[in-house]
Amino acid sequence: MEVDMAADGTFPALTPQVEAATAAIWPKVREHVTPLEWAAKAPLIAEIQALKQARNAVILAHNYMTPDIFHGVGDYVGDSLGLAREAQRSDAAVIVQAGVHFMAETSKILSPDKTVLLPDLRAGCSLASSITGADVRLIKQRYPGVPVVTYVNTTADVKAETDICCTSANAVQVVEWAAREWGTDSVILIPDQYLARNVAAQTDVRIIAWAGSCEVHERFTAQDIADMREAWPEAEVLAHPECPEDVLNAADFAGSTAAMTDYVMKKRPRQVVMITECSMASNIAGEVEGVQFIGPCNLCPHMKRITLENIRDCLRDMRHEIIVPEDMAARARLAVQRMIDLPPPSKPARYDLVRARGHTPAIELI
Repeated sequence: MEVDMAADGTFPALTPQVEAATAAIWPKVREHVTPLEWAAKAPLIAEIQALKQARNAVILAHNYMTPDIFHGVGDYVGDSLGLAREAQRSDAAVIVQAGVHFMAETSKILSPDKTVLLPDLRAGCSLASSITGADVRLIKQRYPGVPVVTYVNTTADVKAETDICCTSANAVQVVEWAAREWGTDSVILIPDQYLARNVAAQTDVRIIAWAGSCEVHERFTAQDIADMREAWPEAEVLAHPECPEDVLNAADFAGSTAAMTDYVMKKRPRQVVMITECSMASNIAGEVEGVQFIGPCNLCPHMKRITLENIRDCLRDMRHEIIVPEDMAARARLAVQRMIDLPPPSKPARYDLVRARGHTPAIELI
């Protein structure tokens, strides 16, 4: 059955209560959600909003969530660093992590007295699964005295073996801080090899890297960008630093998800290509006008396990609670807190592509 908006802009399939609760959301998602889908999604959004109030809960929605989740039910939205901070600041008793497993673990590490729920326990991460705490212990034996910087896209087990965490937004800052604090010219940066290579191109610190990768960003190629430039010569290309080096070298701008968002919001390019997860562009599109977002993009199968339905179910039934053993959490908390305590960058982190092209990075892959 086709569902159309009425002349007054309302949806006849929705109750007045649901219509009122979701009216401000529809304009942000209408380019990505059909009226037929909205007739099913809007009641779910209204139900989740009511459950959040009843449970004293907040939803942390990552940039890679679909627009109905990001704009519809997210109380705090953004990149992993921003969400980690909000998890700690929130006064809510319950945190629902609309993201993947390692993010929920990070929220629990920072908020041990809160109940942290993950809507689907299968929402993992190819990068996080590429390394274990046992691997990190072996690396430290091989490189004694060298500080370990660990990307937040890792399990609590791995974070517990590290000195300080980082995100794509502050990786260069954290690496250089660790080198100064430990009085060394080398830093271990794990587990994303492409982030490590791209950080090495921004610093004189020698980087020791692990051969992990994100299955979403690793699939992009420089040829993808060349093809896009041929088809859309005026489009500006933005790439995430988890992509291979040749992809960043072919881009016009490279930076964290926060930096990419900041770039589009402030510069408002007429056409833009975002070399990252698909929902990132969809969510920014809901906040800006006059910007045409052009593919390519790749979907994260793990992020897409999170839906309005299982968010509703986990809040209704208080299921899929994330537990981190306290001894592990205490050690991981030190690494995450060290990152949070660093002064935030004066502006969202970007990668200097000019410096990268003229700099010979010092990097060892193990």
